[in-house]
Amino acid sequence: MYIWSHHKCDDGYGENAPVGSYQPNAFGLHDMSGNLREWVEDCLVNGYDGAPVDSSVRPHQGPCEARVVRGGGWIDGPSTSRSAYRYSEAETFRNYQLGFRVACSLEK
Repeated sequence: MYIWSHHKCDDGYGENAPVGSYQPNAFGLHDMSGNLREWVEDCLVNGYDGAPVDSSVRPHQGPCEARVVRGGGWIDGPSTSRSAYRYSEAETFRNYQLGFRVACSLEK
């Protein structure tokens, strides 16, 4: 049993919802908020100065001390269950509510 102050909602799942359970957003992407926290490839850098504006990975020189994690998981509150929320974890960190999204570029 989990002990936390839950939010007044019920999506029918006790924890993670199966992939594609809900309608896609305007970009055609499913499950973008509140299912799992997501690893991204970027190393943590404080602030956005000099960050790419085309969604590419931010170049990093030297060792990567920590990777960026975005969003919130099923156990988190509304303030962290959004893609703009970010924090960092060591590359070796593992957690039951932390995942990643596989993406590829499509050639036309």
